[in-house]
Amino acid sequence: MTIRVLIADDQMMVREGFSVLLGAMPDIEVVGEAVNGRDAVERVRELAPDVVLMDIRMPEMNGIEATREIVAADGAAKVLVLTTFDLDEYVYQALRAGASGFLLKDASARQLADGVRVVAAGEALLAPSVTKRLITEFSKLSETPRLMPAAQQGSYGDLTDRETEVLVLIAQGLSNGEIAERLVVAESTIKTHVSRVLVKLGLRDRTQAAVFAYEARLVRPG
Repeated sequence: MTIRVLIADDQMMVREGFSVLLGAMPDIEVVGEAVNGRDAVERVRELAPDVVLMDIRMPEMNGIEATREIVAADGAAKVLVLTTFDLDEYVYQALRAGASGFLLKDASARQLADGVRVVAAGEALLAPSVTKRLITEFSKLSETPRLMPAAQQGSYGDLTDRETEVLVLIAQGLSNGEIAERLVVAESTIKTHVSRVLVKLGLRDRTQAAVFAYEARLVRPG
């Protein structure tokens, strides 16, 4: 199936560059562009893309606010944040707002396309080292960690021991296949566990699950 992509960035050269790179991929179609966050929210409603490439720093409405509105609309669009620096202070906020991952703007054409495919498939585009660095750096912004709106302190008590174990491994950046290998079970079993974890915690995807695990102190950065 073709992955429908919307590119949101206030710089025309960036939009056009990404559009050309992604347009060359047989399984990806760029269905539209947005010049700011507000425009992105409106274009998502109109075009129903599968993935939104979202810049953070834009006029009228920034990428964090736009991501929050897109996710709150409960649509199918996944947000992939674009940033210049891998420790941009806004990246963590974007992940908490519901973004499915982030990608550096200097990524290669292959990395960009692979990132779109990963996010479209419902996976988290966060390497273990990146996840730990983000959580370590930006959990310091607040002495008392705040969980995502859909999750309440202690709600992970509803998880079974195995589901909690899977949640911790997700937070460490392992894929379903790697978790299955670690726990010596079928990958289909892990997919079921992941789905149940997301439902029980009221989370959108694996990225939110990873952030939740760190903020709930199930996993400690280091």
